[in-house]
Amino acid sequence: MALAPSFAAGWDVETLMALLRAHPPGRAHFVETKEVSILDRPLESSGELVFTPPDRLEKHVTSPGDERLVVDRDRLVIQRQGRRQELALADYPQVAVLIESIRGTLAGDRAALERTYTLELAGDAQGWRLVLRPRDAALAKLVTQVTIEGSQAEVQRVAIEQADGDRSLMRIVRP
Repeated sequence: MALAPSFAAGWDVETLMALLRAHPPGRAHFVETKEVSILDRPLESSGELVFTPPDRLEKHVTSPGDERLVVDRDRLVIQRQGRRQELALADYPQVAVLIESIRGTLAGDRAALERTYTLELAGDAQGWRLVLRPRDAALAKLVTQVTIEGSQAEVQRVAIEQADGDRSLMRIVRP
C-alpha cells in the first residue's frame, strides 16, 4: 500500500486517535511472522488477541504451541508449558516499548505514544500507516521503528523492525 501524507478533510493523528479511542474493545485473530537472523527460516505463530481498554492486552498463541501473554497495566504474565512467569515491564524496557506501541495505538492514547515515539501518519481514514520511531537513543539501538497500518478504527498490521535486523509482522483480522 503506497501512502503519501494526507491531512485533507481533517485527517491527522488526533483524528485517528479519536477513532481508535471510540472503537469498542474486542477480539481478533492474528498471524505473526518473525524473521530472526540466527534462524534459517521465519517463525510463524497464530492465535487470538484481546484488548480491554485502556491497558489490558492478551495474546493467546494457539499455533504452533500454546502460550498466553497478558499485559495488565505495568505487569506481564507469561504462561507456557504449565509454567507461569510474572514480570514488571519497568524491568524490561525493550519489551515494554513494543507492548506500549500496540497498546497505546489500540487505546488511541496519543500522549502515551508520544512519550516514547515520534509519530508519522500517512494515508487517509480508508488506509492509514502510523510510523513510530523511538525518541530515546538507547531504545533506538533495540527498535528502529514500529509501523501500524489499518483502515478506519481497525488495526490490521503491526510491523516491528529491530536495530539488529530482526523483524516481525503481525496481521490482525477481526472475526
